[in-house]
Amino acid sequence: MIVEPKIISGDIAVDDRGFLQFVNNFDFVNVKRFYQVKNFQKEVRAWHGHLKEMKYVYTVQGSIMVKVVSFENVKRSQLTKFSPKIYSFILSDRKPQILVIPPGYYNGFKTLTGDASVIFFSTSTLEDSRHDDFREPWNLFGEKIWEVEQR
Repeated sequence: MIVEPKIISGDIAVDDRGFLQFVNNFDFVNVKRFYQVKNFQKEVRAWHGHLKEMKYVYTVQGSIMVKVVSFENVKRSQLTKFSPKIYSFILSDRKPQILVIPPGYYNGFKTLTGDASVIFFSTSTLEDSRHDDFREPWNLFGEKIWEVEQR
């Protein structure tokens, strides 16, 4: 079982006919459903977590910033002044890859482009997911973590 979030990298093949994007190392074996999210504007959708369900995130169009934090770290930060380890990923249609979010993690994302469209693949049925659904406010760790770092 995967213990931390990770990226499954893909690639792009280009020739005179166009291009082909792929993530050939992704295995659909445990996927039971998928859904697509497209925001009307650039905004944050967070925090949403599951103890049993695994999620896979693929950006079809545009770019997003995804944050992932473990349930354990959320609990510790709420009880003390502990600063949790928050994983951060940028997913874009220009670089095919799938983010793996293991069970036991909250996730959230911010659309970085107005045209961002994201597909979530899930290892749980909708009914199972409803009984394994945990939510926290989007600004649980402050608004600053959602800012784009200027370089």
